[in-house]
Amino acid sequence: MSDILPYILSSFIGIGLAAASGFRVFLPLFAVSLASYLGWIPMNDNFQWLSGLPTLIVTGVATLVEILAYYIPVVDNFLDTVTVPLATVAGSVLFASQFIELGTFPQWALAIIAGGGTAATIAAGFAGTRAASTATTAGIGNNVIATTETAGAGLMSVLSIFLPVLAFILALALLLLVIIFGRKIWRKIRNTAIDNP
Repeated sequence: MSDILPYILSSFIGIGLAAASGFRVFLPLFAVSLASYLGWIPMNDNFQWLSGLPTLIVTGVATLVEILAYYIPVVDNFLDTVTVPLATVAGSVLFASQFIELGTFPQWALAIIAGGGTAATIAAGFAGTRAASTATTAGIGNNVIATTETAGAGLMSVLSIFLPVLAFILALALLLLVIIFGRKIWRKIRNTAIDNP
């Protein structure tokens, strides 16, 4: 059991960070960059670039720009069109970065399926929520969604680094909520589109 414990812990951290990527693409990357730069978490040799000062600065600036951009009307909806693929990539990279002694193929296979899948599901769910908010509140409610997403990304990033088991449990709960409520929101949007051609 002690042989697989590090892999389980790495999976919990990776899933939590991938979930955070579903909320915001750059904030979890910044959190991992900062934590590895300060030596709080170990980094796989192939991902040492995440620990460097240039990456820390770039992800910090990108995080700030991304957070502020979601408060600009129209820009927030445009960002949703590119967020799902970007979140998928970020979730995969963050998941893969947590495995120190795993072969390349299993590392990336797991990263794409678990990390990328988690990030894409959460990002798509919030994109649907923002679309429903835009349709029903003319975008007025989008700022609440933007704040919730930023808080979620920050919380999940911190929990993933310091309390990975709790982050994993929350990530699973988020995935279930996104799937359940996402289906309801998409049905509502589809029915509104059919009723108002």
